[in-house]
Amino acid sequence: MKHKALLESLDRAAVVSAIERAERASSGEIRVHVDPSSHGKDPLFLAERTFERLRMTRTELRNGVLIYLVSKQQQFAVVGDRGIHEKVGPEFWELVASHMVEHFRKGEFTEGVVQAVEEVGEQLRHHFPHAGEKDTNELSNEISVGDGEPPRP
Repeated sequence: MKHKALLESLDRAAVVSAIERAERASSGEIRVHVDPSSHGKDPLFLAERTFERLRMTRTELRNGVLIYLVSKQQQFAVVGDRGIHEKVGPEFWELVASHMVEHFRKGEFTEGVVQAVEEVGEQLRHHFPHAGEKDTNELSNEISVGDGEPPRP
């Protein structure tokens, strides 16, 4: 799928709204990032690099989650920081990915991302409940978009 087509088919407002709902119920942080191409790299590798570049490891409780999409190759990865990963394990990420695949196969990109955000949000709420007034939004809720440049080594 072309990058522009994916971005146009993705209802950004619905995704951002899902992120905001999830974060209101937890102290976790969720980001969605779309890159135009993987440049032949493994999407999990790229997701981990993007996680670092977006400074997602700097959350206080290490409970950030990145949903990473590559439009041209129609690939994705879901990456959680140490705090949440230790609570849910690799099986959870595989379950979220399988639900995304079900939606993506039907061309339901927004629905797949929103469901992933909701599932991640539920685990964050369970393991990292909202901390009240002292809880701050540490990262942007907006969908970030890559510039199309190949990743640096």
